[in-house]
Amino acid sequence: MARTVAEELGKHLDGHVVVENKTGVGGNIAAALVANATPDGYTLFFTSTGPIAISPSLFDKLPYNPSTDFSPIGLVANLPLVLVVPSSLPVHNLSDLLALAKAEPGQLMYASAGVGGTTHLAMELLKSTAGIDIRHVPYKGTAAAMPGVVSGRVQMMMDGWSGTQPMVKAGKLRQIAVAVDKRMSVAPDVPTIAESGFPGFNASPWYGILAPAGTPKEIVKRLSKALTATMASQSVRERFVSLGMEPLSDSPEEFAAFIESETAKWAEVVKLSGAQAN
Repeated sequence: MARTVAEELGKHLDGHVVVENKTGVGGNIAAALVANATPDGYTLFFTSTGPIAISPSLFDKLPYNPSTDFSPIGLVANLPLVLVVPSSLPVHNLSDLLALAKAEPGQLMYASAGVGGTTHLAMELLKSTAGIDIRHVPYKGTAAAMPGVVSGRVQMMMDGWSGTQPMVKAGKLRQIAVAVDKRMSVAPDVPTIAESGFPGFNASPWYGILAPAGTPKEIVKRLSKALTATMASQSVRERFVSLGMEPLSDSPEEFAAFIESETAKWAEVVKLSGAQAN
């Protein structure tokens, strides 16, 4: 995904954009590197929700300050999460699932890719919003979680659309709802959680680009213009949609406001869940 954006972005910046993967601590290491980089527009952070909007509440201490160490450039995409259940479970929509959970409080379980990630916290947000008592079973990644859900040992999970499709097409999983504010173009028959009784519900992770704080306004403006053109590219949009993602575009100011609202939302969810980084 980052490489798809980088290739097109380079065309609009009259240069070559190189993607350098810096893994570790859920993206926090990469965030710290960019936060301490020279603010000249040549070092950018392709980030997901975690390092910017979740880590501040999940970690006691970070080697960067998400609120002050970055200059937002713009959103890139949403990754709509799909709520799935094993096909053996006798539920066919969100109402059925919630009714079952309320009839058997504390008995149903949900899987996640790990404590503090979006697949965990999205379910915690649903749990809180819907007023249900379900138990968390964390795995080391969604690939590890999938067999537990398919077998019925665990009754539900949220994951990205592309990650669920092999088992959905095989008839082993059933799609109940999507955790974004509008239906997905690749799955128009799957209702949103918002339209299923919880207006405004949106728990899917997003991706965006940030520069170090102190980057000159004219450079931020140029990067924003190039990113807008990149996300308007038909080939880029088609690639994102094929991955079950929703391509997005906004201004630096809009992205900054969005980050602020997301940080507040996830802080409340982290608090309710009691999640802490290991």
